[in-house]
Amino acid sequence: MLLFQHSARQLRRVAPFLEKQCCLSCRNSLAKTSIITPSFPPSRYFTNNTPALLASSNNNPTPDEILSSFANLDHRRASRTGFPEAVFGQGKTPTQIHSILDSMAKNVNEQIGDADENNNAVSTVSTAIIATRVDRDIFDAVVEIGPLEHGVMEYHDTARIISVRANVLMKNDTDTKKHDANTSQQSVVVACAGTTDLPVAEEAALTLSLSGIPVIRIYDCGVAGLHRIISALPKLRHPNVGCVIVCAGMDGALPSVVGGLVDVPVVAIPTSVGYGMSLGGVSALLTMLNSCSPGVGVVNIDNGFGGAVWAMKCLNSRQK
Repeated sequence: MLLFQHSARQLRRVAPFLEKQCCLSCRNSLAKTSIITPSFPPSRYFTNNTPALLASSNNNPTPDEILSSFANLDHRRASRTGFPEAVFGQGKTPTQIHSILDSMAKNVNEQIGDADENNNAVSTVSTAIIATRVDRDIFDAVVEIGPLEHGVMEYHDTARIISVRANVLMKNDTDTKKHDANTSQQSVVVACAGTTDLPVAEEAALTLSLSGIPVIRIYDCGVAGLHRIISALPKLRHPNVGCVIVCAGMDGALPSVVGGLVDVPVVAIPTSVGYGMSLGGVSALLTMLNSCSPGVGVVNIDNGFGGAVWAMKCLNSRQK
């Protein structure tokens, strides 16, 4: 108790000094920062209404110009990093989501067109078009804007994901292998402790499957009934499995159990499922970070997409 009181007194003494230093540091940083201002009014950055934008413009901007007022898409991310660019839908307007997805579909059409002309192949991961964290009402509003010009949307309720299939792929469904340069047959197991973890698990599973990676689902196999994960050992230890993703809330113990049973990387995803002191997934996160099983990596709470990308990178590194 005396030690605590002494520490509190010391903190009160240095607090004004720390505050002063922090303010000084911020001022110095701002003084050295060059701020780049856009060439168009800031009000056009995050528009809620594309028709209103068109009406207010004197030169009738093209769809690409409208898109550039709020997004700068990274169409070459898949070829550079091994995983697709995804739209984080939360916080975006329906108009923005619609415009971004259509541009991504247009890019896929162009990629495949160029590949066909040069007799080349395009990897499935390069054709994946995904928007995560999109609630049903937002998707309905996106649909009301109208169909995409360059692709077809599909909504996945549990995962809260919009996927888009580019028009050229719809025409070439009978010859999809022509456009798939990924010959790997390695799969990823996606396991989740309970049914309430399904939204996060499905976000990971769909990200992988839409990127051309085979997925094996093992759901509702938490440690409260340990026999369930033991009975799944043949799937977990299958020679074609290159990585295991484990989603869990509550105490977050399942990744440690799985990590002690398999010889491939384990990606742990804490979920915000649990009572009171689960603290919105912080309890599961801390358990996973303190896992006694070596070889367990941890991503952020509810980050199914991030867990899927980690698994993709694990598979990519094993192919080199």
